[in-house]
Amino acid sequence: MKKTTLLLFAFLLSITGYSQTTKLDSTLQTLKVKKEMTLRALIHLDSAKVEKEFADKIKKAKVLSVAVYPALKGGENSGVIPVKDPDEVPDPTLDYKLLFELIASNPDSLVKEINDGLAEVARVINLHVASGVPLKKIFPVITVHGPALDAISTNDYYKEHFNTDNPNIKLINDLISIGAKFIACGQAMAYRDIKKEALLPVVKVSVTAQTVLTSYQLKGYVLNKLQ
Repeated sequence: MKKTTLLLFAFLLSITGYSQTTKLDSTLQTLKVKKEMTLRALIHLDSAKVEKEFADKIKKAKVLSVAVYPALKGGENSGVIPVKDPDEVPDPTLDYKLLFELIASNPDSLVKEINDGLAEVARVINLHVASGVPLKKIFPVITVHGPALDAISTNDYYKEHFNTDNPNIKLINDLISIGAKFIACGQAMAYRDIKKEALLPVVKVSVTAQTVLTSYQLKGYVLNKLQ
């Protein structure tokens, strides 16, 4: 009787072990299949991403090949695509008072490139000129706060913080030459511990960008928020 019980117990253990091994094998096989499916999906996504990336680059290259810069060259992103015989054109006799709010800086990987917001300022001015507005009728005011303060800093300050020359200085000088005004926010300067001496000499300082935004809009300036 004892021997029979032992044999039965051994048999049950072997069945249990077989069952556990089979279950483990099944789980491992399922995981293997899921892994292969996931890898195939990732390869497909990467392939689609690369295709889209190059399609976008090709499209941009085609656009840039016909872009013109009627007033300012603020990098390739400041160009204008010519439009033949437009139906709607602005009144060239009006004064175009343009107020820009510049806040953001470029990511670290693009510190050697012109600030995207400043390039957009140049593009907006180019768009007006391309539409028939005389450059002398355009009055840009650029108020700067937040991380964008770096873009209007001296070359020494920029080089100390980013180990490269400030790529924005030429465009800033070009904007000044057509009558643009740069105004830095004193609150943002204090928060970021930036002294007036660290900014380009052409930059004016206000107590806050908020009063610049309100007062110039009350004077008839049209606000353009830049990212």
